[in-house]
Amino acid sequence: MAAIDVDGVDVSFPIYHGNSRSLKRTMFAAASRRLQEDGRHRIVVQALRQVSLHLRSGDRLGLIGGNGAGKTTLLRTLAGIYEPVVGSVHVRGNIGALLDANLGMNPELTGRENIALRGLYSGLPRPAIRRLEEDVQEFAELAEFLDLPVRFYSSGMVIRLGFALATAIRPQVLLMDEWFLAGDAAFMERARSRLEDMVRGAEILVLSSHSVPVMLDWSTRVIWLDQGRIMADGDPREVLDRYRGTATPEANPEIGLVDQSTSA
Repeated sequence: MAAIDVDGVDVSFPIYHGNSRSLKRTMFAAASRRLQEDGRHRIVVQALRQVSLHLRSGDRLGLIGGNGAGKTTLLRTLAGIYEPVVGSVHVRGNIGALLDANLGMNPELTGRENIALRGLYSGLPRPAIRRLEEDVQEFAELAEFLDLPVRFYSSGMVIRLGFALATAIRPQVLLMDEWFLAGDAAFMERARSRLEDMVRGAEILVLSSHSVPVMLDWSTRVIWLDQGRIMADGDPREVLDRYRGTATPEANPEIGLVDQSTSA
C-alpha cells in the first residue's frame, strides 16, 4: 500500500548575489520575512516551513497558492529532488513525477535513446522497453524526430515526449505540476484522456494547479500554501473558498486553519 508521511519539513535555498534574478529573490524573501542565516553563515530563503502531511492509498491531494507559495518545492521534495534541512519525508510506493517536461531526459541523446534509458531506470526488461517505445512513439507523434537528439526539438516536441514518457509507466504515487496543461488544443485533448486514466490508476495523487475546476474534479483534499507554510487543509471547496476570500474561518471551522500567531 502506498503512503506519504511528511513531518515538520523545512526546505531552504542559499541566496547568491551573482545576478539580478538572485537579487530579486532576495528582496522578495526579505519582504516576506523568509530570510534566515544557516549554520554555514549563508543567507537562505525558506521555501517550506514546518510542513506536515500524511496521505494513504486513495487520497487525492490538491496544492493551491500563489506564485512562490511553495507548491512546486513541496512536489520536488516528495519526489526526492530536494532534501529537507529539517524534518523527514517518507514515501512508500513507486513514484511518477510530472513536474518538468525535461525531467530525467538527456538532451544529447535521441528521443528513442531517452525512452530506453527511462525503461532501464524503471527496471523494465527488454520486451517491456520495446512496448514502452512503441507506446511513446505512437502517442508523441514525433515520427523521424525520435531518432534526433532532444536538443534539436521544439519546446512543444519536448513536452509531447516528456508527457508520453511520464505517463507511459503507471506509478503508485503520482506527483503532478501544471506544466501538463501546456500544448496545442488537439494534443491536450488526447493528453487529458491519458492523464485521467493515469490518475485513476494511481493509489495517491498530489497535484499542484491554479485551476479551481481541476482541483474540484480531481482532489478529495486541498492544502493552501502561502510563503512556504500550510494556511488551510481540508475539504476542497471550503479551502478554495477560503483561499479566494469568499468564506470566513468562523463559517468553516473544520477547514483546519493555522493559528496566524504561529506563522509570523
